[in-house]
Amino acid sequence: MLRFIRKFWSPPGTENSRVGQGGEREAERFLKGKGFRVIARNWRSGKDEIDLVCTDEGVLVFVETRTRGEGALVSGYHSIGKRKRDALRRVCRAYLAGARKSSAFRFDVVEVEHREGEILATRHFENAPLFRKETGRGRSKR
Repeated sequence: MLRFIRKFWSPPGTENSRVGQGGEREAERFLKGKGFRVIARNWRSGKDEIDLVCTDEGVLVFVETRTRGEGALVSGYHSIGKRKRDALRRVCRAYLAGARKSSAFRFDVVEVEHREGEILATRHFENAPLFRKETGRGRSKR
């Protein structure tokens, strides 16, 4: 059991944690370059967390960042399993419950590929299917 926990959870200060934090910083830089405005970083509700909460042309955007090593067998986008999707839905709903106004929102994934900490590629997947259509997903005008 301890081996399982070590594999999927990196305590603060470990190499995996530092690489993940670097991926989050790269995702934020990338999104700001596309005109996004960051509202919150690492927003928590209980044990659940969303990496970034942004706005894009008036649409509230929840962003999950996935940092993957070069040549990873599973892409960051596809590495979000049922358990993680459930946690993301909970934290997004908690944020929306406390938001003053949220007419349209969506969920994006930013995948950061690296080799030994060096950023090789950043991919942005807009409007990823985390929520059902009737729950308020929105699209920016592009």
